[in-house]
Amino acid sequence: MASGPSRTRSRRRTINEINMVPFIDVMLVLLIIFMVTAPLITTSVIDVPSVGKASSAPDGIIRIELKADHRIAMSNSTKSEDTTLEVDASELGAKTLALQAGSENIPVIIFGDKSLAYEEVIKVLDSLQRQGVKRVGLSVQVTKM
Repeated sequence: MASGPSRTRSRRRTINEINMVPFIDVMLVLLIIFMVTAPLITTSVIDVPSVGKASSAPDGIIRIELKADHRIAMSNSTKSEDTTLEVDASELGAKTLALQAGSENIPVIIFGDKSLAYEEVIKVLDSLQRQGVKRVGLSVQVTKM
């Protein structure tokens, strides 16, 4: 009778292995689902703006130069004349509107010195836009790498 319980212990052996068959089955089903649905996904089309040459050059530009010593110089470059004057930051918007003389098609380009903080350039840009000046842009220098 003592040999009865020892037989049941030898029959109950623990399983140390993981059954991989259900895992493989699930992975194959997921693979088939992805393979079937992948061609059905349509790619979105993004209309990216492009840069090209203008058909004609503007009649003139208003050039605002921010110098390294925080002075602001403004010049009106038209085909007939070229005038340059120093302005204060508080009167920049009013003088720019006066130079545009009611024609909003004259572009205003801001030239900032490389040593200036970017914040200074953005302050001038913001003040011009708050005064109602249209077509304000930033000038950049393209460097070859």
